[in-house]
Amino acid sequence: MYKPKPTDGDTSWFVHDRFGMFIHWGLYAQPARHEWVQSREEIHPDEYRKYFERFNPVDYDPKKWAAMARDAGMKYVVLTTKHHEGFCNWDSAYTDYKITNTPYGKDVLTPYVEAFRDAGLRVGFYYSLIDWHHPDFPIDLLHPLRNHPDALEMNKSRDIRKYAEYMRNQVTELLTQFGEISVLWCDFSYPGRDYKGMPGKGHKEWESEKLYKLVRELAPNIILDDRLDLPKEKADIKTPEQWQPMEWVKVDGEPVVWEACQTLSGSWGYYRDEMTWKSPGQLIRMLINTVARGGNLLMNVGPTPKGKLDQRAQDALAVYGEWMDQCHESIYGATQSDYKEPLDCRLTQKDNKVYVHVYAWPFKHLYLEGLGDKVAYARFLHDGSEIPLKLNDWVSQHLQAGENALILELPIIKPDVVVPVIELELKA
Repeated sequence: MYKPKPTDGDTSWFVHDRFGMFIHWGLYAQPARHEWVQSREEIHPDEYRKYFERFNPVDYDPKKWAAMARDAGMKYVVLTTKHHEGFCNWDSAYTDYKITNTPYGKDVLTPYVEAFRDAGLRVGFYYSLIDWHHPDFPIDLLHPLRNHPDALEMNKSRDIRKYAEYMRNQVTELLTQFGEISVLWCDFSYPGRDYKGMPGKGHKEWESEKLYKLVRELAPNIILDDRLDLPKEKADIKTPEQWQPMEWVKVDGEPVVWEACQTLSGSWGYYRDEMTWKSPGQLIRMLINTVARGGNLLMNVGPTPKGKLDQRAQDALAVYGEWMDQCHESIYGATQSDYKEPLDCRLTQKDNKVYVHVYAWPFKHLYLEGLGDKVAYARFLHDGSEIPLKLNDWVSQHLQAGENALILELPIIKPDVVVPVIELELKA
């Protein structure tokens, strides 16, 4: 099995827990048509302010969110403290554009942190490097004012150095006012992407070296992502977004700790009319595929403007919960297996256990190469029932399985599990 390179942050718990919840929540929940709505529709900040003046999530109950995450089998959580719109979900001393100045009038980070910790989950923060509200953030190709006729003129009075200092001040708040934070997810850099004479932004603009040093001083063990546009050794995790790696993620040919961030549907924020919600099979296979390639899955939910998870999100989390309740042994502490995967299957491995996730149910027999003399016992995870081993008998001869083949004799009817899992106990 691969062993990823060591990290500065503590990823020992991370590579064991494997499954986390991402939460995108901000003013963009109110228009309910994508978290990038301000940029996509080029909404002027003055017009966008109507959402700030009306944000009042009266049904916000982080204890319910935490219970749903825990029951889904998730072990850690990352919440947006500030997304690209610049709105802050805590009572920051460095801006008035914060939740305590909305009709809601209360900080949401403190109860979030307390609720998820009480539920046994590790707590993380997402912090956007982009800020379409801050007066010193220069307009660029992503900014909602990018096509404003006076954009270049407006940029003359904007000082990115002041904005970089603002970010450091806010990150200091986040890492000193809420206890131990396990993950800091900074998002994102786009150097070299110029638009009408307005440059993109990367480590130079963010002053990422200063920010990195600050984070390591304040929280030496925190896990930091790879989006600060810094050298690869300063990132603890790689973060492929909205695509499914087909092999262990590597940097310069070396396996690294990685986490796929995905959505239940096609949007991160609450999108009322978005209809590409993933099926139960897709949801479970995405988790399995990720762990079978040595990675973590960070699955996103987007709460409503009133502070609830809508029924579609709750149903999807329930899918994970039911499957993880039966099959979690194949996920927690597991990683990519040394053995060859059978047709239409994925393997994970943990110590002396190999887990076979069967995507397409075969007729009667499952053939595994290289395991014929290595397996002491086989059983289904969902109910613990034994699966007979067929070694060197007429079945293997008929199938021309070759040397050291293992044949599992399966029931004709697929078990009533989204993805059945077979545990193979290896001989000592």
